[in-house]
Amino acid sequence: MSALHHTLIFAAAFLAVFCQSAFGGLRHLLGAQIDLLPALMVYAALNAGLVTVMSFALFAGLLFDSLSANPLGTTVMPLLIIGVMIQFRRDLILRDQIFAQVLIGLLASAIAPVLSVLMLLSGRHEPLIGWGSLWQWIVMAVGGAVATPVLFFLFGWFNRTFGYRPVIETSFRDDREIRRGRN
Repeated sequence: MSALHHTLIFAAAFLAVFCQSAFGGLRHLLGAQIDLLPALMVYAALNAGLVTVMSFALFAGLLFDSLSANPLGTTVMPLLIIGVMIQFRRDLILRDQIFAQVLIGLLASAIAPVLSVLMLLSGRHEPLIGWGSLWQWIVMAVGGAVATPVLFFLFGWFNRTFGYRPVIETSFRDDREIRRGRN
């Protein structure tokens, strides 16, 4: 992984948190906010190292908490747990398959708010939980499931466009003729 790739991951986290806090049209339309950080964590855990996953959880979690009503640090642990769980099993995950991306994005986006609520409850905070929370949880999970393959596509496009691929040269050429015999 290049430094450009890691920079793009962190820039996407910054952009996602900014757009979630600045633009509320989709939030008012659906009645819930789609959280893109678990989907970004899935991408980072499947395509970057453990240090990047841990620093992404810290950076994105603190950035999200600084612009939300959460106490500072509430989002860091859920993102870190999701990232480390995926990171340790990433060799078994079919990361290029859209179905796997959707399923892991759905699970990560469903687990992150549950862990955040558990963190709030363990810190003796009183989050507003009711029947509307179920709708918000479903919207967040489905939104993360849809966003995960889109993020994989966008990062793949950025890597193909701005990255370089090493040229593999062989001594065999397709247009070379091999003569056999005594001549």
